This record gives sequence, structure tokens and C-alpha cells, in this order.
Amino acid sequence: MRPLMLQGHERSITQIKYNREGDLLFSCSKDQKPNVWYSLNGERLGTYDGHQGAVWCLDVDWESRKLITGAGDMTTKIWDVEYGTIIASIPTKSSVRTSNFSFSGNQAAYSTDKAMGQSCELFIIDVRNADSTLADQTPTLRIPMTDSKITSMLWGPLDETIITGHDNGNITIWDIRKGQKVVDSGSDHTAGINDMQLSKDGTMFVTASKDTTAKLFDSESLMCLKAYKTERPVNSAAISPILDHVVLGGGQDAMEVTTTSTKAGKFDSRFFHLIYEEEFARLKGHFGPINSLAFHPDGKSYASGGEDGFVRVQTFDSTYFENIFE
Repeated sequence: MRPLMLQGHERSITQIKYNREGDLLFSCSKDQKPNVWYSLNGERLGTYDGHQGAVWCLDVDWESRKLITGAGDMTTKIWDVEYGTIIASIPTKSSVRTSNFSFSGNQAAYSTDKAMGQSCELFIIDVRNADSTLADQTPTLRIPMTDSKITSMLWGPLDETIITGHDNGNITIWDIRKGQKVVDSGSDHTAGINDMQLSKDGTMFVTASKDTTAKLFDSESLMCLKAYKTERPVNSAAISPILDHVVLGGGQDAMEVTTTSTKAGKFDSRFFHLIYEEEFARLKGHFGPINSLAFHPDGKSYASGGEDGFVRVQTFDSTYFENIFE
């Protein structure tokens, strides 16, 4: 089946995310305007206009009422999904690299970059009755990062912990009630972690790293369960909600992209078996590295966002669901 090409961004995609039901797909890019699309037919519903810099991250809460975005204009914004209006705009000291709602949607976390003399910090805010006064309120928790900056983040089970992936390859779990480090992964990854995504039940998560591997971790003990090896940096990885499959996307660094052709096969989505760690499929499509991947919550399609500014939604053929590992 031909993929849906969602063409609405002028610059490279930084992150894409489905809402919980999977009827909406949210995308943000370096062109300052996050978009929302119907995932079924690729029709654009609207844009969220208000940022003045590249939007690095976004997340939607489980009711699809609020959207949180973090950008290079040194703000985190919370939006009304339906109306596209800004509920709150929170100023920060440096650009915002990650932002996530907790599973309950009562809290949100975001982290800032280490830049301009500012250290990287992790903030947690209460968003239950968010309004414009949120900008002046002090965050519920503020944890400074002394070692390495946060490059990706997840909420742990029961909203009690936060899992952070760092620029030096470390993964850490923070207890947000105590505000301190609980578990540290050590050196499973040797380079920066670009992306982390939870499995459907939240017991495991997959990481995508610049060290050319994606790894599967237990989300409580941070034990490394599986490793999926490629020969180039992995920018994003996602776990299928229905099958034992992992999809990886990546490519070279953006600055080296113009020196290779797509025929070199550097920009495919690569499918690995979750347990056997074997690659069983590749899908071409993007004219540049894939920056973000997401499985549809029903597992029957997936979306990828690339350096070329396109979001591609690919529906799987029936053969994909047949068991090939006998």
C-alpha cells in the first residue's frame, strides 16, 4: 500500500506522536509550527502558531485535551488541542529539549539544554488547572543535571518516577517524590541517546542511540534485555503494540546528508524482531535521515518523520501480520 505523505512542514521533523486513540497524529519541526493531522487520511487539521524557534519536542495528554511543546525560543507552551490556543507559556533559561505529560495527565515534565552558561535542568509542573499564571508559579520539582544533558525522557510507571536518557549514553531513573536518583544504567550505551519509547504495557522501553544501536531496557531495573545493531546512528525506535517487533530509523548526521544518495539505503525504516534481535524488513521512503518514529496504537500502521520535512504514514500489508519466525 502506498504511504500517506503528510506535507506541511518547511523544515526537518523533530518529533511525531499519536494520541492515545490514534486518530490524531501530532508533528513538530524546526519551522516553529507544530501540526496536527488525521492519521487515517493524512488531512491536516491545523497548526499551533506561537513559537519563535525550532520546536524540539511535543506530547499530548491521554484525553487529547492538552498539548505540550518545547522549543528553541526558550519556552515550554501548553496548548488547547481543540482550539489551538495557548493555555500557558513558561519561560526557561535555555532551549527546551524534552517535554512529556505523565500518564494521568496531571503533571508534565520538561528539560532544558546546557547552553549559554545555564546547566541542564529537569522541571516538573502541575498542569491540572493550567492557565496563564503557570508561567509565574514555581515548578513542583526542579532537578539540576550535573553530569550530562538530558536528550530524551519518559515517565515511569504510576507517575512516580522519570526516566532520563543523557548525552553521554547514561540512563537514569529519578524518584520525583524524593527528587533524587534511584537507578543508573551505567555504560550500556557509549554515545548520546536520541530517543526512548515505552512498550504498550510500560514494562520495557527501547532506546535509540548515536552509538549505532537500539537497546531494550526493563523500565524498573534498567537491565539491558536486548540490543539491535545497525551500522549508523539510530535517531528513533518504537515498539509495536501488538507484535514482537521494533522499528528503527536513523541515518548519518544531518550535515553529511547531501553527500550520499537515497539508493545507498541509509534512510530506511528497519524492522527487527523484539526477541530474536534479527532484522526482517526494511522500508525506503525518506530523502534524509529519519528523526522520529511512532507506531499507531492499533499496531496496523506506523509513521515516520524525516530530515526532509515529510511525515509518512505507512499501513502494513496483511503479510506483515503472518508469523515469519517459525
